[in-house]
Amino acid sequence: MHELSITKHLLDYCIKKAEEQHAYRIQTIRLSIGQLKGIVPECIQVYLDMLSEDTIAEGAKIEAEFLPVRIRCRDCNQEGEITPHHLACPYCNSLRLQILSGKEFYIKSMEVDIDGNNGTASDHGLE
Repeated sequence: MHELSITKHLLDYCIKKAEEQHAYRIQTIRLSIGQLKGIVPECIQVYLDMLSEDTIAEGAKIEAEFLPVRIRCRDCNQEGEITPHHLACPYCNSLRLQILSGKEFYIKSMEVDIDGNNGTASDHGLE
């Protein structure tokens, strides 16, 4: 259910940024999501479809990429990637980990229509 409030903030932000670029339509919103964030892109799409009616984002599509979980082990000091289903150091199996990445959530880019032409705005963070 947290996707509803996330989608509301996402939509407001995207509309604001698109209007600053004089866009009349948002085609695609590309998201980067850390695997530990717990966000389901399909839920965001459903809420976006609902919330964007009668806005420049109506009909916009969500595209998402998942970012890996990177850790540093506090015991062996190695860095590596883990999955959310196996939260142990891949080198020594320790559970004493420092999370380096995997909790991100940001807008990687947006595809918008400006005066009949497609344009792309990119790298806008959203927490």
